[in-house]
Amino acid sequence: MTHTIRQIHPLAWTIIIGTMFGRLVTSMSIPFLSIYLTQVLGATPTQTGITVAVSSLAGVLVSFYGGYISDRLGRRIVMLVSIFGWAAVFVGFSTAEHLLMFFIFNTLNGLARAFFEPASRAMLSDITPPEHKLLVFNLRYAAINAGVVFGPLIGLQLGTAQSTFPFLIAAFVYIVYGVVLFFQFSLNRSTLPQPTDEAPPKLIDALRVTGRDRVFLPVLIGTVFCVLGYGHFESTLAQYLALNTHFADGAKVFSYMLSLNALTVLVVQFPIVRLMRNLPPLIPLMFGNVCVAASFLLFGIAEGVALMMIGVVVFTVGEVMLFTMMDMLVDRIAKPELKGTYFGAIGFNQLGNVLAPVLGGLLLDQFGTESGLVVFIPLTIMTAAGLPFLYTAHRRLVSREQTAAAEQAPIL
Repeated sequence: MTHTIRQIHPLAWTIIIGTMFGRLVTSMSIPFLSIYLTQVLGATPTQTGITVAVSSLAGVLVSFYGGYISDRLGRRIVMLVSIFGWAAVFVGFSTAEHLLMFFIFNTLNGLARAFFEPASRAMLSDITPPEHKLLVFNLRYAAINAGVVFGPLIGLQLGTAQSTFPFLIAAFVYIVYGVVLFFQFSLNRSTLPQPTDEAPPKLIDALRVTGRDRVFLPVLIGTVFCVLGYGHFESTLAQYLALNTHFADGAKVFSYMLSLNALTVLVVQFPIVRLMRNLPPLIPLMFGNVCVAASFLLFGIAEGVALMMIGVVVFTVGEVMLFTMMDMLVDRIAKPELKGTYFGAIGFNQLGNVLAPVLGGLLLDQFGTESGLVVFIPLTIMTAAGLPFLYTAHRRLVSREQTAAAEQAPIL
């Protein structure tokens, strides 16, 4: 294990550690945005849902292009431009005073993420040998959750639900991350994959390739519903707790739930990966979908903190199954010359994050918080709707790989 870790590329370590600090500062600010808009600016749940959702909508609209352009222009330029642009967005959040300004900056937040994330994940794939990819992608996911363990607690202490100051801290951290990336690219230029003379396909051709991929398409549709369920955790659930009279301080309960979520990920992630690594990659996604859907029933019947926390653990086990294998699955499906494009295309599943706060806000406006099941049963059904698509993708991937193996087998 120690030998394997030493073989991880220095740039990969930069991305992993930068991801940890990036998620630390964003998790002490962004998750509290819906509470800030509702309680400080007086926005309605529907207005808040739309403002929160626009980030994911922007990401959905450009994520494919973000991955595609990293294939054409190179990972380096896309990552550096987007990371410094992201820092500027957080400065904007810290100065915003009106709902419209939050709407604009959250749109830009989604755009910056949609360019940086596919490029950085494709870079990890480029610089990591196949036998180490599962470890590297899971280290990145662990880094995300290491940051989220402490981010919400720090945000609570800084009064993020009542102030925009933490966004300024986030801007500073992203500037530092960008500077370190710049130097790492310069120092390791000779060890990075070199661009080929062969021109990548045009955008319309890349769209056709991913759109006609009989395995990738149902994966994409199925994970839209998975992300839809996941998205309710930081949007609908946050508002539900803030508005529910059963909870004396909903913002504090929510911050504890965020930290428990991240801590549980760190505890269960690698045992689950060891348990699931030899299974077909879509099996963990299907189990994860079921767990996330079931957790909403627990949230719906909970009238105290204890059952809410049990629901968080069930939700988190599902989250780990869904997202620890996602990057490996995309890497396994993608055509080698279109890695960035595929990682960008899977970003279309963020449509679930677009719909989650809007649908959740509408349910809360319509039914309030007096009967949790009326709100959370529809969320359970929406999440579970992804299962048929994931199962279809599973059957097609098994068939594709069996056919490929048969074609490569030597003729006796």
